[in-house]
Amino acid sequence: MTREIFEIRDQDALGRIGELAVPRAGVTVETPALMPVVNPHLSTVDPARLESEFGAEVLITNSYIFYGSDDYRDEALDRGLHDVLGFDGAIMTDSGSFQLAEYGDIDVTTPEILQFQHDVGSDIGTPVDIPTPPDVERQQAEEELATTQERLEVAESVDMGDMLVNAPVQGSTYPDLREEAARHAYGTDLDVFPVGAVVPLMNDYRYAEMVDVVAAAKRGLGVDAPVHLFGAGHPMMFALAVAMGCDLFDSAAYALYARDDRYLTVRGTEQLDDLDYFPCSCPVCADYAPAELRSLADREREELLAEHNLHVTFQEIRTIKQALRSGNLLELVETRARAHPAMLDGYRALVEHAEQLEREEPVSKGAFFYLSGESARRPEVVRHHDRLARLHLDPDDQILSETYPLTAEVPERMDAEGHRSAALGVARLAAANPETAFTLAHRGWPESVLKLVPEGVELVDLREE
Repeated sequence: MTREIFEIRDQDALGRIGELAVPRAGVTVETPALMPVVNPHLSTVDPARLESEFGAEVLITNSYIFYGSDDYRDEALDRGLHDVLGFDGAIMTDSGSFQLAEYGDIDVTTPEILQFQHDVGSDIGTPVDIPTPPDVERQQAEEELATTQERLEVAESVDMGDMLVNAPVQGSTYPDLREEAARHAYGTDLDVFPVGAVVPLMNDYRYAEMVDVVAAAKRGLGVDAPVHLFGAGHPMMFALAVAMGCDLFDSAAYALYARDDRYLTVRGTEQLDDLDYFPCSCPVCADYAPAELRSLADREREELLAEHNLHVTFQEIRTIKQALRSGNLLELVETRARAHPAMLDGYRALVEHAEQLEREEPVSKGAFFYLSGESARRPEVVRHHDRLARLHLDPDDQILSETYPLTAEVPERMDAEGHRSAALGVARLAAANPETAFTLAHRGWPESVLKLVPEGVELVDLREE
């Protein structure tokens, strides 16, 4: 099945810049894209400003909130969500699954809520899935996944016209269930694929497990499937999630954190009371010092903090897009990973999936920057080692040192993992060419690493020359 609504323009790792056509809105959304969450009960930043000042092309709101309120429901049915919210871009609506997860029950079926989403003018609707949390017993995860899959099949049978419909991918923290769920969802004629129930993992800084969940879902989805990471609102982890192949993110963090006087950065979250200087040059931070912002009335301070949080979040999306376009997304991920030990765990989990990433990684791109031992396990290195094992040398062959990624920029003081990776590459090349004599010139490689080099390879320490 080919999904013509999504076109990939650029790719790095599993990250991509794509174009998601949203026919009902008459717009095309460039991904990766941030969808600010708009709560009709409490709007911190007016949706029209999200579009005009911050560049939001799509937002998300909860249709169940409208459905469950007489006043909101009648207004939305009469005027439509675009008019009620004052937003001209694409609008995605959730179904009430969040309320189901929080409170245990909702009084609406999938056909009813999908029809309501269609009737209020939603551009991307959502069926009522069951967001199974992490760490539940496998039997519960299997039973709830079966219910979700039944509801996706029901959603297929409801005529939604040109409204796109989400096919959530559940399965708790069981990678095989996530992969099965993704394969089933991709086999439907639904359109967008949210990876659900990962907020508890992110709230507990379990980024490595989040990576494993997304990797499993990606294995079950086709490359043309637009992927939404539900609840991924903190800019610190966007680069990691994009590198795993996520295209859409919804964020309520900009508003929720502002209510608690929390200030977002790409390195984490700061309390306003702890700041003497703002490490940012957005319009809010350029106009106010921390002490000035603290002196404002609660509502004004909350709104300004929410604006800053949005600025830094959208800026990170743009930074990621440029890194992706330039072919150095993984260098950005590694830089971001150094902000927190749990993020480093997430990056290490990412490179453990290097073979999966390599299948879609561009064959050649710009300079490879070796930044740490994790760099030695990146997909480019996996591909390079595989080629070495299949490379049969000929006197007329191109010089290997001029071939990507051997053009890598490396530090003078290489770590053990880098030396080990290089030694294993030499071993693979020598094994593939047993009739060829090899000389390895090195500068003081550790003995433990040199033991990985086959005995027939002559070793020359250039420090002794």
